[in-house]
Amino acid sequence: MNKKRKSISYGKWGYLFILPFFLCFFIFSFIPLLDTIRYSFFEYYRSGIKEIGPNFIGVENYKSLLESDMLKYAGNTLILWIIGFIPQVVVALVLACWFSDLRLKIHGKQFFKVVIYLPNLIMASAFAMLFFALFSTNGPINSILESIGFIKEPIDFLGSVLGTRSLVGLMNFLMWFGNTTIMLMAAIMAISNDIFEASEIDGCNSIKRFFYIILPLIRPILAYTLITSIIGGLQMFDVPQILTNGQGNPDRTSMTLIMFLNSHLKSKNYGMAGALSVYLFIVSGILCFIVYKMTNDNDPDGSKRAAKKKAKAEKRKG
Repeated sequence: MNKKRKSISYGKWGYLFILPFFLCFFIFSFIPLLDTIRYSFFEYYRSGIKEIGPNFIGVENYKSLLESDMLKYAGNTLILWIIGFIPQVVVALVLACWFSDLRLKIHGKQFFKVVIYLPNLIMASAFAMLFFALFSTNGPINSILESIGFIKEPIDFLGSVLGTRSLVGLMNFLMWFGNTTIMLMAAIMAISNDIFEASEIDGCNSIKRFFYIILPLIRPILAYTLITSIIGGLQMFDVPQILTNGQGNPDRTSMTLIMFLNSHLKSKNYGMAGALSVYLFIVSGILCFIVYKMTNDNDPDGSKRAAKKKAKAEKRKG
């Protein structure tokens, strides 16, 4: 008589192992998120030693933010993000293609990978303090330029809009281009060499190889890079905060949305801070969705487009 073997299910162990993550996420992320949304509908702040609220006021906090300088600070955040992100992606793509090209036979690749990734290991606060010391009026950059006769008077880098924004963009570029390069290199190296060999046989030059082979095949990683960069750009805080001493100088042209949020938290205005956090959440979700739709290719082999063209041609004939 054959004995029935009991089937062993290991699924419960998987749920058990991921349970700590979901518990931590629920306690430290999900509940505070719901609480932030709840506070955004309340008047809740301190006036001196007196605490006002929480009093339910509906969407008044959201209206007040739209009437404030929030849109100006959103524009500042966008400009600072563009200044840092565009050079970051361009340089990362060039370096990734260069290091992953087997035809160039570059020696010491591991050394260069380490060097370009090192700035990513430095704390943003330390990086900002370093640049603050380097580019101050009495700093070494001005001293070097004066000693070689390039300038007659010290340049106030942090006193001009262009100088401050350029420094913030430069710091963001230096801190993150190495990380982006490593990710793009991994994506390019995952492409089969047979594809590159076939393109060489067909007479494909380096430019066509980049635009018609590399870019389409690393699209998922590019989408990931762009989405994480958008989220990081909306959360830009530490570099401009330290560089401008939290004031967003000159004339608040480097004040970001998170710095604006921090000012509400400092004044204990939790209702306005919650409303601004909800705005940031909505904007980041919309932008990430747009990027995903733009970079997501549902027809990688072109079969759907060919079928549509064939259907249109048949309709015209009919």
